[in-house]
Amino acid sequence: MQPDLNIHRARRVHLLQTLGEGVLILATAPEAIRNRDAHYPYRFDSHFYYLTAFPEPEAVLVLIAGGKARSRQILFCREKNQEREIWDGFRHGPKAAKEIFGFDAAYPYSEIDKRLPRLLENQPRVAYAFGADPAWDNRVMGWINTVRGKVRAGAVAPANLTDAHALIDAMRLAKDAHEVDLMQRAADLSAEAHRSVLRLCRPGMGEWEIEAELLRSLRAGGCEAPAYTAIVAGGKNACVLHYVGNGQPLRDGDLLLIDAAGEYHGYAADISRTFPVNGRFSAAQKDVYEIVLAAQYAAIEAVRPGNPFITPHEAALRVLTQGLIDLKLLSGEVDGLIESEAYKPFFMHKTSHWLGLDVHDVGDYKIKGVWRDLQPGMVMTVEPGLYLRPADNVPETLWNIGIRIEDDVVVTETGCRVLSAAAPKMVHEIEEVMRDS
Repeated sequence: MQPDLNIHRARRVHLLQTLGEGVLILATAPEAIRNRDAHYPYRFDSHFYYLTAFPEPEAVLVLIAGGKARSRQILFCREKNQEREIWDGFRHGPKAAKEIFGFDAAYPYSEIDKRLPRLLENQPRVAYAFGADPAWDNRVMGWINTVRGKVRAGAVAPANLTDAHALIDAMRLAKDAHEVDLMQRAADLSAEAHRSVLRLCRPGMGEWEIEAELLRSLRAGGCEAPAYTAIVAGGKNACVLHYVGNGQPLRDGDLLLIDAAGEYHGYAADISRTFPVNGRFSAAQKDVYEIVLAAQYAAIEAVRPGNPFITPHEAALRVLTQGLIDLKLLSGEVDGLIESEAYKPFFMHKTSHWLGLDVHDVGDYKIKGVWRDLQPGMVMTVEPGLYLRPADNVPETLWNIGIRIEDDVVVTETGCRVLSAAAPKMVHEIEEVMRDS
């Protein structure tokens, strides 16, 4: 499945209409040095890619708004260079980029400092991601100051500054059908990676071996990269929310928490599963697991249009708190324990976040202090958990049980659809896959 370039152009047209008048400037991400002269694998800026589908570094999008007749879509990108392409790979160059990606004009990236001041002359405002990159802030302000320096020649500099990211965030929050298809593919490939490690896992293996199999499966399926650094946390490591060391052996009798997923054409999945290293839940592990699973089902049921974003978290929290009472880790009434946040030693994070081109995707969660309502096309995670560390009030049979179950859901007209449903999470499903492998 390839990006639909007509969709990206339509997004630019919509943004031009939203901008009304002025110039929008949006740079893609720079290449990043890993050490000395070795680079990290390149990953474009999500806002830039959303509007262009252009995958190369050293590229800038310029949109000039001012009515249909005067609006222009311009790309600055690297020139063709045979020697650099021998060393580093293919470049589109301005001519091909203009034709393939549907721009009105494309110029060499090296000409941007010469051309941008002219494009900014007599424009009422500039939309740009102010504050995101100090070097680019200085560059944009330098272009504006160049225009200000021509005031005696009759040039007028932009007087209004607008946050470009805020304009694009509003567009990105609700996904269109094409985006949902890409996210479904990312979720399917990620679910298969989780199934693969279920079949592989055995006591005595290392967390790193499980991570290696996740990465192998994701790349073999067609994901360009992992969507984030995998968490492969056995035993007590599962009680560290962002554990990424992935360097310890897996012990018989422990649980293994995996939070890992892939990125497909820029779109992320985000899946967590927890299962026994030896393929069989102990009675205590199963008790805790079933509480978290019930909390997740309650939260997923609450993902429906019109519900405030916080509603799934509140639904999960009630189930988790009652479960902690049943486990005799808390005592009292559910409402009072939630109000006092007595659950927080065992569940200290929210249940959901937006998902899309970024794992923690763009979009405000509150509007004027009020939780925003869910709308069709919004994609979010649902990931309750319980983390039981050794403590005086925790029975030893529950020590070092860390469980998180996370799925990706898209809000529909009538409720929601779970994109990551192919990753096993019922106790009998997990044990069956591991037993039959």
